[in-house]
Amino acid sequence: MNRIFGSAGSKTPAPTLQDAVTSANARIESLDAKIATINAEFAVYQGKLARMERDAPGRDTPAKRALKKKALEVLRRRRNYESVREQQETQVFNMERVQSTNDNLQNVGATIKALEATNKAMRKQYGKIDIDKIERLQDEMADLMDMSNEIQETLARSYDIPEDIDEADLDAELEALGQEVDYEAELNGTVGVPSFMQEEVPDFIDEPPQTDGKVKEVAG
Repeated sequence: MNRIFGSAGSKTPAPTLQDAVTSANARIESLDAKIATINAEFAVYQGKLARMERDAPGRDTPAKRALKKKALEVLRRRRNYESVREQQETQVFNMERVQSTNDNLQNVGATIKALEATNKAMRKQYGKIDIDKIERLQDEMADLMDMSNEIQETLARSYDIPEDIDEADLDAELEALGQEVDYEAELNGTVGVPSFMQEEVPDFIDEPPQTDGKVKEVAG
């Protein structure tokens, strides 16, 4: 049945602006090729006319007139092609500007959609944040820091040397220690070693110094 009556095939997509630009550029390339051919043809006629002018300066001959006529026809065709080419370039410029504007609008639309999605995601994330909980945590951290500082200050005070010591008491204690040293020296015949320091005296005893008598015997 499809072969007899035919069937609705896939529709040909509508040409886009980019398709039009591509087609116009192809026409411009074709015109460039034609203009290049015309320029080559005109160069041939121009060279022949230059040789005729050198051979017969100022002389107007039928051959020379015929070459001039052909050269003028070539120039006329070149100008027509150049005019068409200029129109095509103008069309391409306008279409590309429209395409650029359309691309910018599409980019703006995509940007707006991205911003909307980001805004929605941010609102969702902010909805999960408990501001009151954050403030409570900050208050608790501040309290802990204050407690730590108080503990450090308490420990520091426990190692401080009292500042209310009376110097007169220190002088009296020092004088009493001196009297004790003198008293023990008189009893024991020792020289200035207090009792509280005698335990620290080394166990060895240096040999007594030689007497004058022994020195004299050695000398005799």
